Amino acid sequence: MPHKITLTGSATGPLREYDRYVAFDMREKGSPSAPKGLKKSTFISYTVFVAKKAFNKTGLTKKSIMHEKILIQGEPTLDIPIDECPGEIGVICFQITVLPNKNDKEKNDSEAKKEPKQEASASSEVPQKTESKKQEEEQAPVSQPVAKEEKKSSETVQSEAKETPVQEKKTAPSKRELPNQPKGTQDLVNFDDIIVPEEFLKTRPNPEKTQKVIDFVKRTGRLDEPLTIEKDSKVLKDGYRRYVVAKTVKMEQVPVVYEYQK
Repeated sequence: MPHKITLTGSATGPLREYDRYVAFDMREKGSPSAPKGLKKSTFISYTVFVAKKAFNKTGLTKKSIMHEKILIQGEPTLDIPIDECPGEIGVICFQITVLPNKNDKEKNDSEAKKEPKQEASASSEVPQKTESKKQEEEQAPVSQPVAKEEKKSSETVQSEAKETPVQEKKTAPSKRELPNQPKGTQDLVNFDDIIVPEEFLKTRPNPEKTQKVIDFVKRTGRLDEPLTIEKDSKVLKDGYRRYVVAKTVKMEQVPVVYEYQK
């Protein structure tokens, strides 16, 4: 089985274009503290080779690739000519993903917090206006029959106002339900979009337990539990056995539960 490699970071050099693929350089730091008696590890430079079709799907450009944080999954190679591979190790990329920017995430969170505050301030203005209208009606000199009619109209308005929130509660949209999916499923994700970390790929699930899940899928048409992935990067966090089963039975979509990045 060929060795798998996972890289995270930004490009350290310009994007180079070829006939059917593009290439760029990346660099990863060594461990800050080596075992006693050994020399500290140094930087390792990589040259990543990505198919043009896969690269264009990411939306990256020659300028943005040096500023965006990306995740690369692939296999190392030493058989590429040195003029095309200035890095110490070449990497044939099978999966490239743009990771979310922390600054953009903080902006979205702050905007989401501002919106409910604005709605609350708008709702607080409504009762103030109704109170001012009541004061004007009380101060206006009118005859007794007219006052009775106004009282009746105000009572009907108040009763309608009391009934509307109850109706709104009843018509609130229900939560999305996914038919024929395991309990706790939050969404369905394309199988090919899920990224499997290297530590999972080094393990082998128990064959007997894996076969039981395969039999369950053939019998029910679904997995017994959803996979756990990160919301933005779609990196697998838990459920590697069910991932292997979905791959074995060739499922196009799999049920997932999201684990949000901290």
